[in-house]
Amino acid sequence: MNHRYGPDAIGITSTIPVEIVFAAGLTPVDLNNRFITDDARRSLVAAAEAAGFPLNFCAWIKGIYGWVARAGIRRVIGVIQGDCSNTHLLLEILEEEGLEVVPFEYPADRDPARLEKALERLAGDLGTDLASAEDERRRMEPLRRKLERLDEMTWRGGRVTGLENHLWLVNSSDMRGERRRFESELDVFLAEAAERPPARSRFRLGFLGIPPIVDDLYERLAERGAAVVYNEFQRQFSMPGRHRDLVEQYLAYTYPYRTALRVADIRRETARRKIDGLVHYVQSFCYRQLQDRAVKKAAGAPVLALEFDRPGRLDARSMTRIEAFLELLEARRLRGSRGRGGA
Repeated sequence: MNHRYGPDAIGITSTIPVEIVFAAGLTPVDLNNRFITDDARRSLVAAAEAAGFPLNFCAWIKGIYGWVARAGIRRVIGVIQGDCSNTHLLLEILEEEGLEVVPFEYPADRDPARLEKALERLAGDLGTDLASAEDERRRMEPLRRKLERLDEMTWRGGRVTGLENHLWLVNSSDMRGERRRFESELDVFLAEAAERPPARSRFRLGFLGIPPIVDDLYERLAERGAAVVYNEFQRQFSMPGRHRDLVEQYLAYTYPYRTALRVADIRRETARRKIDGLVHYVQSFCYRQLQDRAVKKAAGAPVLALEFDRPGRLDARSMTRIEAFLELLEARRLRGSRGRGGA
């Protein structure tokens, strides 16, 4: 889709306090989501490589660059602390090419006072204030509760698939730029899903890490009787839980902070959702690959790490590893059944 965006559109390189963007009367555009859902996503990566990006560089960054160049976005909010160093380089290139870059940073130490100052600075840069953004947060609370209901219908009722969960929650980073329309469409979906019979699956899986760059992971897992009942970062994008204000809400958001905060959330949700195994997706040439070690040591369930480079479908090697992982989970289940006196 070759959509050209107007002057009120502002790209975001990662989940940021979107309430501030809406309070400023602007339209947030999550550049990750627009790239990965574009029909020409593979050619966007190739276009960035033709423009000088190296082959051994994150395909997400290359895809975002290619998409921005084509879509005509002229203003971008870039996360300069709490995201990867590759994003910093992308922002420099975009500035060199004439785009306006608005910086935002999550404090590495999760200090509330520092985060509040960062929120105030972003609001000022966008032409609004924190009080207006707080009003927007309160108006968005019913929508965020509906997203929590959708998540619960995934892991408790089995009426929402892992792929549907992924798509709705990943889009909560910018509400597709139109939060009222997004909420209206969500209402329709929840009503329809509530009428479905509960689904049954052989395995209950959690998906960890950034959303996958490959197209068919959820479908291929479902074909083998494995339901994804927990999408870690996608759930975080939706800002679950009750919070007094924006500072508290974005301190609870695990993505930009230390791995220990992620691991605590993973362990809690793995136990609550009775998860059999976890799939940890890591992107090639991404620093988050190093987090796999900490996740495997403390996750509370078997972990399969999958690594991919660029958009496409699952390859045969990855499918073999997935099938071996599911066989491992089945063997664990049988051992547990025998230990409890089963056959």
